[in-house]
Amino acid sequence: MADKMADTYKTDTRTAIREGETLEETLRSIEPYDAEAASLCKKRWDSIAKPLHSLGWMEDSIARIAGAQHSAQVRTEKKILIPMCADNGIVAEGVTQTGQEVTAIVAENFLDDKSCAAIICQMSGAQIRPIDIGMAVDTARVEKRKIAYGTKNFAKEPAMSREEAVRAVETGIRLVAELKEEGYDLIATGEMGIGNTTTSSAVASSLLAVDAREMTGRGAGLSSEGLQRKIQVIQEAIERWDLTQKDPITVLSCVGGFDIAGITGLFLGGARYHVPVLIDGFISSVAALLAVRLCPQAKGYMLATHVSKEPASRRILEELRLAPALDAGMCLGEGSGAAAAFPLIDMGTRIYHKMSTFEQIQVEAYQELS
Repeated sequence: MADKMADTYKTDTRTAIREGETLEETLRSIEPYDAEAASLCKKRWDSIAKPLHSLGWMEDSIARIAGAQHSAQVRTEKKILIPMCADNGIVAEGVTQTGQEVTAIVAENFLDDKSCAAIICQMSGAQIRPIDIGMAVDTARVEKRKIAYGTKNFAKEPAMSREEAVRAVETGIRLVAELKEEGYDLIATGEMGIGNTTTSSAVASSLLAVDAREMTGRGAGLSSEGLQRKIQVIQEAIERWDLTQKDPITVLSCVGGFDIAGITGLFLGGARYHVPVLIDGFISSVAALLAVRLCPQAKGYMLATHVSKEPASRRILEELRLAPALDAGMCLGEGSGAAAAFPLIDMGTRIYHKMSTFEQIQVEAYQELS
């Protein structure tokens, strides 16, 4: 059975990588995920000598990867976490417990295996590559793809111009093109940016047309008074620009962050270049929602990894209809939840390729029963 399946594996489809492709060109070029490759993958799972569907998320994720890679010969060996690092002007409104200086410190720590996400990546055999897409300062080692030195305070003016928002999204798309050429099989999304649960709550509230009270949490540890201030700032901005009625790029430019925009580009780039992209937690899921609102077909190239404790996280995944691997009470960010899912994917891939089939061990296969 395994040999027959190998004969039917589809050859990997290599999409052409274009230099300087615009966001509009990318959106026009995105193809649906390969349902035939995913179906072949599921048939292979059903032939393996174990109860049907008994590995749950591992089986589902490998099938999604097959569809995203346009090949049932799933590859997950070379993987990387991309934390998008940026500062947010909204911190001036007292919506965070710490200052912007923390963003740069943690961004540098990614490179010294001193951050949580970096340690998880080291343990799971993944690379980590932080990107300065909008930090308020320059650092010595973090790769610079800076759109600006942080966003503006959206309590007083739009966080960024529409042009800056598009450039930030395009930066993420181009990064995926480069990673594709470097041979990466999986990309995990992460972020670092003080104040980005405020921007994420504002974007999520706008896109889902849900009151900020239901979509806003304490972030890294706000007091009750600080939380109320955070909710007020978000709700006032949504009402000021009538954001529940606006297109995704307008929402992003008014109340978003450069990190969210860059991650949105990672998801769109994954769809454009047939590279599966892992959603991390709350901030990352907001970017995934933005990407799907810009191009619904992009969802086929995404995998959910965990549910954050932030109140909007589960709601966004339900909107996307994506099931996470972990519900472990995590809310750290950085890409820690996505990186923690790498070993599960590796285990699933190994079983998928190596385990005996019912035919090989001469046991009658399980049947799907109603």
